Amino acid sequence: MVRRELEYFFGALRFFTRLPVPAWVGHSTEGLNRASRYFSAVGLVVGAVAALVFWLASLGWPTELAVLASMGATLWATGAFHEDGLSDMTDGFGGGWTKEKVLTIMKDSRVGNYGVVVLWCVLTGKFLALLLLAQRAPVAWLVPAVLVAGHSLSRFCSTVLLRLMDYVREDALSKAKPLATRMGNGEMALAALFALLGLAPLLFLLPPAPALRGCLLAALGTFWVARLMRRRLGGYTGDCLGATQQIAELCFYLGMLWTSI
Repeated sequence: MVRRELEYFFGALRFFTRLPVPAWVGHSTEGLNRASRYFSAVGLVVGAVAALVFWLASLGWPTELAVLASMGATLWATGAFHEDGLSDMTDGFGGGWTKEKVLTIMKDSRVGNYGVVVLWCVLTGKFLALLLLAQRAPVAWLVPAVLVAGHSLSRFCSTVLLRLMDYVREDALSKAKPLATRMGNGEMALAALFALLGLAPLLFLLPPAPALRGCLLAALGTFWVARLMRRRLGGYTGDCLGATQQIAELCFYLGMLWTSI
């Protein structure tokens, strides 16, 4: 059972990132169907990469470069998987007037004006939010802890949509097709546990109010994106999950900054 769960975890890591996994990990549709329970666990890994790079970079560089290096590390680690989803969804929703047209535009590999502008805004917003958090931090480890929490929680927000919404694409080549099976209560509980593990240092070692505000704003951002998806598409696609992760991550950082820490 442990080996099977490890295989599901490494399958999720291979699907959502470009990080190496053990050679014995197999590939199957069933495995990918079960991998979504580890979406937030993958966020812990990606957040840990960002935190480590931030800490190492901050030893010799100004904070601005350390933040930029940590963001670059996550872009490399994930292959800009979620950023691509945000760009595609924005182009589709901005340029399509019908569900069919929106889905067609989202499948186009070219990046349009809407996607470029929104992607720039979100990446810039994350950079500035993390920089301000670093400048206001009461303890040196705050930004690394925020990075781990933000990446894990935002991926849990996307996982919630897998449970609550319908998958709308019919083509088997879509990036979220292997994950389109509805998750059970146990799988959701496991995903929530990993998100809580990412939040634990912020909740228990500092006053919990900033982290709770971050969670609340991330939930509101997820609700807004989900409502938009339901109105325009009637459900989600893989691009929508990536967009949700990006919006929820940014909202978490902004919530942490809502008032002084």
